[in-house]
Amino acid sequence: MPGVSVRDVPAQEFIVAYAQFLQRQGKLEVPGYVELVKTSSGNELPPQDSDKWFYMRAASVARHIYLRKSVGTGKLNKLYGGTINRGSRPSHHRDASGSVNRKVLQALEKIGVLQEGKNGRKISESGQRDLDRIAGEVFAGAQDDE
Repeated sequence: MPGVSVRDVPAQEFIVAYAQFLQRQGKLEVPGYVELVKTSSGNELPPQDSDKWFYMRAASVARHIYLRKSVGTGKLNKLYGGTINRGSRPSHHRDASGSVNRKVLQALEKIGVLQEGKNGRKISESGQRDLDRIAGEVFAGAQDDE
């Protein structure tokens, strides 16, 4: 649909649809350690959905960068981090794994969704076109359901 952008659709629906698109496309380079690695030092276990979580993170990162001018690895580490359970002591924030976020950015840059910017990565023209197209499909699907 013309005129529909990522801002016009619910985040969760868009991220799921874009992750499925990336997985079907098969161009996204997934590291070999995805079934073993934790996504943050604050987590006790790796993600339960070991075959799809990297695509979901890539879709979420692409949406996050689409909505902002440029984003670096440090901002993503802070965004995807969370609180660490310290027992009876007060909780503290722990950043997410920088390696995971860096690999996601590199993979998205390799397929042309992102490009190197002045202050981090930013969305490319072809990446914006793809994201808007997927958002249009999600929007049309939501209109058909009503």
